[in-house]
Amino acid sequence: MNGTITKRCGCRDADGKQLNSSCPKLSQRQHGVWTMTQELPPRRDGSRRRFRRSGYATKGDAQTDMDALRALLDIADKKTDPEGRARIADLLETVAASKENIPDYDETKRKFATGQPLSTHTTIGEWLEQWLESKKGLRKKGWDRYEVDVRVHLIPRLGHIRRDRLIVGHLDEMFANIAESNIEINEANALRRAALDELKLIPCKGLENRRRRKALKETIDAMPPFRRITGVSTQHHIKATLRAALNAAIARGLIVFNAAAHVELEAAKRPKALVWTEERIAEYLRTGVKPSPVMVWTPEHAGQFLDFLADTGERLYGLFHLITFRGLRRGEACGVRRTDRNRAAGTLTVATQLVQDGWEVIENAPKTDSGERVVALDEYTNEVLDEQMLRQEAERLAYGEAWIDSGRLFTMPDGSFIHPGWLTDYFERLVELAGLPPIRLHDLRHVAASLMLAAGVDIKIVSETLGHSDSRITRDIYQSVMPKVAHDAAEATAAIVPRGTVRRPKPVEAQVEALEKHDGHTPATHEGAKIIAFRPRRVPA
Repeated sequence: MNGTITKRCGCRDADGKQLNSSCPKLSQRQHGVWTMTQELPPRRDGSRRRFRRSGYATKGDAQTDMDALRALLDIADKKTDPEGRARIADLLETVAASKENIPDYDETKRKFATGQPLSTHTTIGEWLEQWLESKKGLRKKGWDRYEVDVRVHLIPRLGHIRRDRLIVGHLDEMFANIAESNIEINEANALRRAALDELKLIPCKGLENRRRRKALKETIDAMPPFRRITGVSTQHHIKATLRAALNAAIARGLIVFNAAAHVELEAAKRPKALVWTEERIAEYLRTGVKPSPVMVWTPEHAGQFLDFLADTGERLYGLFHLITFRGLRRGEACGVRRTDRNRAAGTLTVATQLVQDGWEVIENAPKTDSGERVVALDEYTNEVLDEQMLRQEAERLAYGEAWIDSGRLFTMPDGSFIHPGWLTDYFERLVELAGLPPIRLHDLRHVAASLMLAAGVDIKIVSETLGHSDSRITRDIYQSVMPKVAHDAAEATAAIVPRGTVRRPKPVEAQVEALEKHDGHTPATHEGAKIIAFRPRRVPA
């Protein structure tokens, strides 16, 4: 392709006509500017087009850009790919008109090789929407979580940035802004909470009190509502969502760098599961604050709860019994079908679950592939499920034609499926009625894991029973050491090391007797030992 580099200036002659390249001063280095003109492949209608740019300080600068243009044109073979050269020429014509920088050679070559548009730039927001549309294999709940991250956080904060221009600094700024928003939310929540507390202290009677309450209510109405902060765990999920989307772009050859893989966040700490000991119960009754968001009952608490359900004739006793001993998830317990049970083999197949989406209930496969499992049932649990099926048959006969055959093992009295959200609320009421320390319904799953581990069941079997893909998950999350088990382990550890009788601590009674015998002074030596009197040292003046 032909191209020229010329030097021009803005000087004019006596008639006011511009001299351009005929100015006699152009031989001076500091006079005039250089202009580069490069011929481009003709348009599809055959018309001529050129790339022209001026303002270069030196001829070398103009030559550098001309070489860059020719290198871009050579990405497509002149003889075998005229259409490709036309695409690149379209890009350069657009760049010339908009006065943008000449496109990067490597980036343009990558886009050309992967069939991407050369003259348009995809933003992060546009790419995230395309990526979400492509995630058709996700379960709805997983897709919804991605969609929230994209809609609430990523597009509002990063959506305007070009996909190929995203850097780690953009993400650092985003998470810094989230931290500032969290501070503002906490302050606004504290103000609203203080105003509500003040409102409770104002009596309702009396004209002045009513005026004060009215004014305070108007102030509260003008305040922003209570909002949740974007916690550390949510921030990690936002980062993971963006990282997955950018990895997909890298896999398609659209970009070469994933900024989300290099941003650093505060470590997200998983709540530690704690056992409800007597001391923790006493502290909870005193302060009303749970020691941890995840609390686990002792075997005695679990037995007390199940006995309470049995004594009161609770119709869903079998469901809570199954979760307590076999560790089913809430959705799995609601979704298990009568046909999933094999009475002769003493097994229960977990093959489906009812998932809550908002308040809508969706039937899905279990949470993970390993969640589809066959759970062994003990004889007592089989008897409990026998009783459950007899009760369900009696309810079916009582309802007659109004009975809804949902096919579930555990149902509402009319045969319809149990809503997972309703089951959570119902469980909390039962715990309160039983007079037990509070735990979540999901914490019954922790109880099941801890009971199996305390009974000496192999960690691999516990993991398979719970439907985990890796036994490490079981160790890290669900193993809560029962006090008795921990005490027995401590005694066993102490018993391993042999000690002489003289080295063992004396009983408390013997220590008290020795103190009284020596007038309150403890003997400093063993029997038969020689007592050495130490003389005071002489200190130099």
